[in-house]
Amino acid sequence: MSPFHSERSPMRSDEFSDVLSANGHYAERFALAGLEPVAARGLAVVTCMDSRIEPLAMLGLNPGDAKIMRNAGARVTTDVLRTLALATHLLGVTRIMVVAHTKCKMASATADEVVEAIEQSSGIDVRSLDFQLIGDQKATLAEDVQKIRSWPFLPPGVPVGGFLYDVDTGRLTQEA
Repeated sequence: MSPFHSERSPMRSDEFSDVLSANGHYAERFALAGLEPVAARGLAVVTCMDSRIEPLAMLGLNPGDAKIMRNAGARVTTDVLRTLALATHLLGVTRIMVVAHTKCKMASATADEVVEAIEQSSGIDVRSLDFQLIGDQKATLAEDVQKIRSWPFLPPGVPVGGFLYDVDTGRLTQEA
């Protein structure tokens, strides 16, 4: 089966009605007009897409304080590095946090398990994708932090830290 499917069902007009309705209420009370596009607190956060993580609340931040990048496993990918270059040179970022978390599926599953689960749920063969699973979470966090520190397109000396967020307690500890 081709990775590009033309058989996907067309979008129904009601598939997003709940979030569009919520957006209408949000827009009525919208208070962020005029907010500058820079990170007011000079912070960039790379974290997981896990719904149990609320980056702004977790760090005592407000909208506009930080640049937030999320992906599966809080991995430092080429795209994250590209985004950090823009953030540090153009958007006021002066320090970077990589925040992994406890009970992360990316740190507890094998590639075969992920491929099999996706194939069972959808019939799509995803063996060609690199899901960047995490064997040793703390070692991977340290490697990802080092990847940022050594990337030549960031300003020299930008502080970079690796942290682990506990999804059961809300506590954050520095690991790298």
